[in-house]
Amino acid sequence: MTPIEIIFLAGWIIEEAIRFPHRRRYRQELRKKSSAYSRMTGFGVILDMLAFLGMEIVPLFAIFSTWLDFAAYDLPVVLAWLGALFMAGSIAILWLAHHDLGRNWSPSVDLRQEHKLVTHGIYAHLRHPIYASVWLWCLAQALLVHNWIGGLAGLVLFLPVYLTRLPVEEGMMLEVFGEEYRDYRRRVGGIFPRLRKK
Repeated sequence: MTPIEIIFLAGWIIEEAIRFPHRRRYRQELRKKSSAYSRMTGFGVILDMLAFLGMEIVPLFAIFSTWLDFAAYDLPVVLAWLGALFMAGSIAILWLAHHDLGRNWSPSVDLRQEHKLVTHGIYAHLRHPIYASVWLWCLAQALLVHNWIGGLAGLVLFLPVYLTRLPVEEGMMLEVFGEEYRDYRRRVGGIFPRLRKK
């Protein structure tokens, strides 16, 4: 393994450590009661699985096996360090988002009965910080895993999730929270902070 692949692997472990307790708690709570509002479809589940494959499995396969060596590429070292910065940003945003969401987090497109609209912490600046974190992760992956397949799989396979899931999530939030969410959406950017408040 190269030093930049070690950086990628370390970031992967840290992000999984951040996600693990939230995934476990969500599964435990889901056993007790079902979601009050759900917009997850079978197609959405397939897209999620493909994105997981592109961001978690394929890059590790490119690092630990020789099967994808034919697709290897080289980048200047400075771009690898940029990738490390993107990864650090992704990790920081992911941690803040989970911290601020608490029990309101869900891995799918659903809301529980007691779900609250979170507008504090990082959510005062971004409506979708976890998506912002994923995009930073995908850019970091492309710069740290020097392989046309392993490096770019995250960008390619997350894009359909983002394009199909975000409008559904926005619609569900409007349906459930109404004017409160409309006002929040006017004030706060999606994956980029608004430079000027409306």
